[in-house]
Amino acid sequence: MNSRKGPMQNNDEQSSMTRIAIVEKDRCKPKNCGLLCKRHCPVNRMGKQCIMVEQTSTISVISEVLCIGCGICVKKCPYEAIKIINLPSNLGDQTTHRYSANSFKLHRLPTPRNGEVLGLVGTNGIGKSTALKILAGKLKPNLGKFDSPPDWPTILQHFRGSELQNYFTKILEDNLKAVVKPQYVDQIPRAAKGTVDFLLSKKCDKENKLAMMKDMELEGVQNRNIELLSGGELQRFAIAMCCVQQADVYMFDEPSSYLDVKQRLKAASVIRELISDSGYIIVVEHDLAVLDYLSDFICCLYGVPGVYGVVTLPSGVREGINMFLDGFIRSENMRFRDSVLSFKVTDQVEDIKRSGSVKYPAFSKQLGDFKLSVKAGDFSDSEIIVIILAGALKLDDENNELPQMSISYKPQKISPKSESTVRYMLHEKIPNMYQHPQFKTDVMTPLMMEQLLDREVQQLSGGELQRVALALCLGKVANVYLIDEPSAYLDSEQRLHAAKVIKRYILHAKKTAFIVEHDFIMATYLADRVIVFEGEPSRDAIANTPQPLLEGMNKFLKQLDITFRRDSETYRPRINKMNSVKDVDQKRSGNYFFLDN
Repeated sequence: MNSRKGPMQNNDEQSSMTRIAIVEKDRCKPKNCGLLCKRHCPVNRMGKQCIMVEQTSTISVISEVLCIGCGICVKKCPYEAIKIINLPSNLGDQTTHRYSANSFKLHRLPTPRNGEVLGLVGTNGIGKSTALKILAGKLKPNLGKFDSPPDWPTILQHFRGSELQNYFTKILEDNLKAVVKPQYVDQIPRAAKGTVDFLLSKKCDKENKLAMMKDMELEGVQNRNIELLSGGELQRFAIAMCCVQQADVYMFDEPSSYLDVKQRLKAASVIRELISDSGYIIVVEHDLAVLDYLSDFICCLYGVPGVYGVVTLPSGVREGINMFLDGFIRSENMRFRDSVLSFKVTDQVEDIKRSGSVKYPAFSKQLGDFKLSVKAGDFSDSEIIVIILAGALKLDDENNELPQMSISYKPQKISPKSESTVRYMLHEKIPNMYQHPQFKTDVMTPLMMEQLLDREVQQLSGGELQRVALALCLGKVANVYLIDEPSAYLDSEQRLHAAKVIKRYILHAKKTAFIVEHDFIMATYLADRVIVFEGEPSRDAIANTPQPLLEGMNKFLKQLDITFRRDSETYRPRINKMNSVKDVDQKRSGNYFFLDN
């Protein structure tokens, strides 16, 4: 059978398979490879045209009908440009869209419901953005017939009997206005010019502009041009821009990026306030605590990133997120991941004794109008201290210094200047580590660095750059590791993998890490102790002494007036609904955060 599979299947299910062949355009180089895929394909050698490619072709074309799934072309391709995947045959008639031959396929679509928030969860490259484009009316679904796209009557017939038939009918009749909060907010200044107040006023057709500016903390930047906004300010501006418009469909693609915990929860509340009896709300979010808090029901997307994606039927919020973490779709009897994503720390690392405590004195630092006061504390080896912020402080790179100790620092914003490949950069920056067997096992392999080694650094996506930056940071020999927002640009699955990498490395190498992290699930998974910051944003802040996780989280969550509980199956922290029975009981007892169930 093929060397690379999608969902794991039993042998007695192979007869019900259909095949999908993917050829990556940016990797396929038929002029340089000697056409090894075509020459070694057994079907071609029998005289049939399974793989069609000539010396003048820019890309090979593989017939999925003739392909027998032997995987020889996958092994022979020197550029790893080919993937052959087996799919259940019942997905063949459920293809929603395919961009071209041997390219990504999306099966099914999320089904939004009136007056409810639909959350989408899945890895990067699995089709979430494609699904949003289709549901926003910006991309016409071709049902997989990219060479002869169907007309709208055929598309409506395909979705007959479902809510999507009514949904697309409204799009066709121009009775559905959709507004979209884009994923990459840093690109907004390229498309729009002007001040925050001017642009919001221009789009506002409700009476909530002033309230939205207050909720999204934009009052202090209302007269600032948007090209001068920070990442967090752009994110809050983009959310406000959607919320001030009257629309039938609101779509938010990763609304929590760049925001601290308090801002994430406020954004979630603002989005939920959009709910009406005649409106649809769809949210793509990788912070599972925020997704849980936001959503009324969940659709999971699974498959192989960049190859194909499948959308599940809607589930309840807890069931849907736990199904994604479990890697098993019960309703379809489909396992799409061979391991369960668990947040139970004791399952991941053994008990390690810590020693070598280092004490630091109380001190203060004045940065312009901002004053930081730090209380005395200590740290030891094999320990991770998570810094919990609620808008009180933006770390200043120039002041990340600890006296008489070697430091390795991963910044929040990664702006690579290297014009070389990842392999060359790793060889240049951490020559003794990136090929070390233990480092490869603990860091390189879990971060899937092997597939990036021959890529040019300038061509990497945000998530790929984050993985490279983590490898570079951990690969530098140091006493203390300062890691700023390791979850940025990573999907839900990659975040947990990254957290495990950091925790395992810091524990086994007997080092210390200080980590700034706004994804609450990742923060609680990583933290041995926490430093809670208090104060007024942009004016003054107090960094408290490192506290045990339970004590620190209780202090922090009390500031935010929210409570958390742990899921009984996956151990992930879940936000209690405001004023719910659980929320009221926990606040009354002072237990804002539970380590146990």
